[in-house]
Amino acid sequence: MGIDLPLIWFVIIVFGIMMYVVMDGFDLGIGLLYPFVKKSEDRDVMMNTVAPVWDGNETWLVLGGAGLYGAFPLAYSVILDALAMPLTIMLFGLIFRGVAFEFRFKASEEKRHIWDKSFIWGSVIATFCQGVVLGAFIDGLPVVNRVYAGGAMDWLTPFTVFCGLGLIVAYALLGCTWLILKTEGSLQQRMHDLAKPLLFVLLAVLAVVSIWTPMTHADIAHRWFSTPNLFWFLPVPVLVLLVSFFIVKAVNRNAHYSPFILTLVLVFLGYSGLGISVWPNIIPPSITFWQAASPPASQGFILVGALIIIPIILFYTFWGYHVFRGKVTPDQGYH
Repeated sequence: MGIDLPLIWFVIIVFGIMMYVVMDGFDLGIGLLYPFVKKSEDRDVMMNTVAPVWDGNETWLVLGGAGLYGAFPLAYSVILDALAMPLTIMLFGLIFRGVAFEFRFKASEEKRHIWDKSFIWGSVIATFCQGVVLGAFIDGLPVVNRVYAGGAMDWLTPFTVFCGLGLIVAYALLGCTWLILKTEGSLQQRMHDLAKPLLFVLLAVLAVVSIWTPMTHADIAHRWFSTPNLFWFLPVPVLVLLVSFFIVKAVNRNAHYSPFILTLVLVFLGYSGLGISVWPNIIPPSITFWQAASPPASQGFILVGALIIIPIILFYTFWGYHVFRGKVTPDQGYH
C-alpha cells in the first residue's frame, strides 16, 4: 500500500490554515476591539500583547498558500481566479494594519489617532474579506475543463457577506479572551464584560450558518442529516453548546486562562464542522483533493522541504510565546 501524498498534503494545508485562523485571529481581534477601548494607555497594552509575535503568526498563511500552489495547483488557480478581488482587498487590509502596527508607536500623541484608525480598519477589512472567502468556498466554485467558469463578482452574495460579519465576531471573541489571558485590572475587566455578549452573538451566527448552509446545498444537508452520519456528527453541535457553557462559567468567575483555551476549542469545532461539510472536496462542490493534486513526484519533492520547515516554524513559534509569556502591564514598552 503506497503513501497517499495528496492526503498528507491536504492535512498539512488544513493544519496551516487552522494555525493561521487561531494565531492571526486573536491579533486581528485586538484591532476589532480597539473601538471599545478609548484610553491610549489601554490601547498600548492591547498592542503590546501581540507585538512580539504578530508577524510570525502570519507565517502560517504563507505556508498554506505555498503548499496549495505546490501540492494542488488546480485548486490554487481556481481559488485565486474566483476570489482575486476579496483576497487582494484582504492583503491591502493586512498591509495597512502592519504599517499601523509599526508607526503607531513612533507617532506623536496628536497623530496617533490616524494609526489607530488604520489599525482598526485594516483589521476589519482583512477579517471581513477572510469571512467572504470562506463563505464563497462553502457556496462552491464552478469549474469547467479545469478552469474557473464563474464571474468576477460571484463571490459577493448575502451568504458570503454574512460569513464575513460572522468571522468578525469570531475573531473579536478570540481577541477578547486573549486579552483576558494577557492583561489585568480595568482592561481585563472590560474584556470580561465583552466576552459573553460576543459569545452569544457568535452562537447566533453559527446557528444561522448551520441552518442556511444545508437549506441551500442539498449535498451538505444529506451529509449532515442522513443516517448514520447524523449520529456520527451530532457530537459537534453538542460540544459547541457544552464548550460555550464552560466559557460563560469561566467568564463569570473571572478566570484568566480558561476563556481563551475554551474559545480555541470552539473555533476548532467550527472549523471541523466546515471540514465535515466539504470533505473530501478542495474545490466544492465536486473536485476532490485527489483530483486537484499535482504529480506524485512534485508532491514528494516539496514534502521533503515541508518536513524540514514546519518543525522549525513550530519551534520558533513556541519559543516566541514562551519567552513573552505572562501578563502585559502599562509600564512595559514595545518589544
